[in-house]
Amino acid sequence: MEQSKARITAIGSYVPVKKMTNFDLEKLVDTNDEWIVQRTGIKERRISEPDQYTSDMCVSAAQDLMQRYDKSLFDVDLILVATTTPDFIFPSVAAILQDKLGISSSVGAIDLSAACSGFAYALHVAEGMVASGLHRKVLVFGADTMSKITDYTDRTTCILFGDGAGVVLVEADPEQTSFLAYHQGTEGIGGAHVYLKGMAEKLKGAEMSNTGTLVQNGREVFRWAVRNVPEGVKAILEKSSYTTNDVDWFIPHSANLRIIEPICERTGIPLERTLYSLVNFGNTSAATIPLALDQGIRDGKVKDGECILIYGFGAGLTHAGLLLNWNPHPQVHLPESDL
Repeated sequence: MEQSKARITAIGSYVPVKKMTNFDLEKLVDTNDEWIVQRTGIKERRISEPDQYTSDMCVSAAQDLMQRYDKSLFDVDLILVATTTPDFIFPSVAAILQDKLGISSSVGAIDLSAACSGFAYALHVAEGMVASGLHRKVLVFGADTMSKITDYTDRTTCILFGDGAGVVLVEADPEQTSFLAYHQGTEGIGGAHVYLKGMAEKLKGAEMSNTGTLVQNGREVFRWAVRNVPEGVKAILEKSSYTTNDVDWFIPHSANLRIIEPICERTGIPLERTLYSLVNFGNTSAATIPLALDQGIRDGKVKDGECILIYGFGAGLTHAGLLLNWNPHPQVHLPESDL
């Protein structure tokens, strides 16, 4: 089996049109704009329509990718969708996308469930598949419709979440790779700190609420993330022989600006070299990292050849990060965007 290098060649993204501002939330729960911005950094988030689901957003993100990079997706041989808000428990969002995007029926299609770490995990899988020679063209999505599982009577969670989708194309390349180093970790004992009701209501002896909406212990997640993410960043840099000075852009999961700030302080990567998508889009779970990256590209911040460090963390509790050499194919079209 012929091995190759794996290269990210294109990116696309999508957010719903409907906005929910902090002032809109003031009408739903006991909160206000100043309180939300001070504690989270979020000003507004995008909300999907009642009949708009994760697969619909993924289609729009893929169409954005195809238009901007003049790419055909018919010969994609693997579809990976990182999401915890699929249209259905089954069939998978990936299978739905094969049909909606007109991709060859010989394609493999699977969803990955790693919550807010999902996009980083899916990218790692894609790199392994391509570098091993098993696949040559992999479509990787990070997408969630978090508004559909958010409790809008709980002011501690409803102020955080929004909807969005991002996608990258990972292709075999004989010479260039986008992937420099990787790190991952899991602490399943912390699963009761962020969860959604499923078939079982108990985990590790902790009683879990009978609810159809997301439940989160923000304080515990904060402590865990601020401890583990800097350690993971350090591990990635040690594996690659890079230093924090070599990192042009740091893109952590956009959970909350008050989590990102201490993470930056502990890693030694300044906030000025950190990209996040939470201000206008909130916490979009698996979509936060690709949305932040694509926004950086559209704003002219991220340049070809730069070193990017992404790091996801979330339910599981799981975390994963990658060090990337950003060297996609040139954009052919750059349409106006709502990002």
